Amino acid sequence: MSTYRVAQVTAPNGTFELVDREVPQPGPGQVRIAVEACGVCHSDALFVSDALPGVSFPEVPGHEIAGRIEELGQGVRERGWQVGDRVAVGWFGGSCGHCTPCRTGDFIVCPNLKVPGWAYDGGFGEKVIAPMDALARIPEGLAASDAGPMACAGVTTFNGLRRSSARPGDLVAVLGLGGLGHFGVQYAVAMGFETVGIARGPEKADFAKQLGAHHYVDSTSRTPVAEALQALGGAKAVLATAGNSEAITATVDGLAPRGELVVIGADTAPMGINPAQLLLAGRIVRGHPSGTSQDVEDTMAFSVLHNIRPTTEHVPLERAGEAYDKMLAGKARFRMVLTSD
Repeated sequence: MSTYRVAQVTAPNGTFELVDREVPQPGPGQVRIAVEACGVCHSDALFVSDALPGVSFPEVPGHEIAGRIEELGQGVRERGWQVGDRVAVGWFGGSCGHCTPCRTGDFIVCPNLKVPGWAYDGGFGEKVIAPMDALARIPEGLAASDAGPMACAGVTTFNGLRRSSARPGDLVAVLGLGGLGHFGVQYAVAMGFETVGIARGPEKADFAKQLGAHHYVDSTSRTPVAEALQALGGAKAVLATAGNSEAITATVDGLAPRGELVVIGADTAPMGINPAQLLLAGRIVRGHPSGTSQDVEDTMAFSVLHNIRPTTEHVPLERAGEAYDKMLAGKARFRMVLTSD
């Protein structure tokens, strides 16, 4: 019997354990991927802690997957996929194809979205079975350890910016310089925006500038964030990557007329925004989900073109629990990645 290893938890918030499983065969429309790298995302905690409906245990998280196809299910070869193809699978792990959003082409908001680690075993393992509509081709010149985080953190920030109302030359602020934000600043600069990095503490100013930011706002300084943004002319868009409702709220009055707050950082606390802040200046507040497999391909291609890469720490699969705990404690800089090498 051929086996492979996965890192799993058997109960909510349980300890990760490495176990052997029998190698599965892909069904129709599916492929089996030999995982080379998998990023550790903060959203993995939603599954490990059983915070979402439908999570089953034992739980194998991981939705920032990169590797090579090693087995094709029925009907996959006819769609142009081959054994050996380098692929990434992110938060978008497939869609149902028959709901109203899917039928209108808006696959990422499919109510039956197949997120790896939720709908099926994720990438905290040596192999994973995924549907072919989830596959994004990894371009030449991009390492698996970079491609994995781009399939979730990367595409979320890239899409959030390119689908915003901002245009090249506009002032755009990125709130937070962590796993999402350090991508966001790089993409904003490459898209031609006058870019502002916002984070806590003066010591992060140098890092923001290293990422290419034209300005830095210390959210702990005496000058309120909104006032600092207005002093720069007002932000056409704020990409809120920090999962902190209070910090997100503090940026709203820094938006220019018709400015847009794009929220991608998750928090369950309510934001303190009142209608008057939005009405008089015609401001917009919207949430932004991740992106489809095509969006992931676009993200990776753009990243190669502009030499954009995540900052990562690599650990082997057997140290998955350590990597997860470090991410959860906010000590990762900036993406923990499980690798096969």
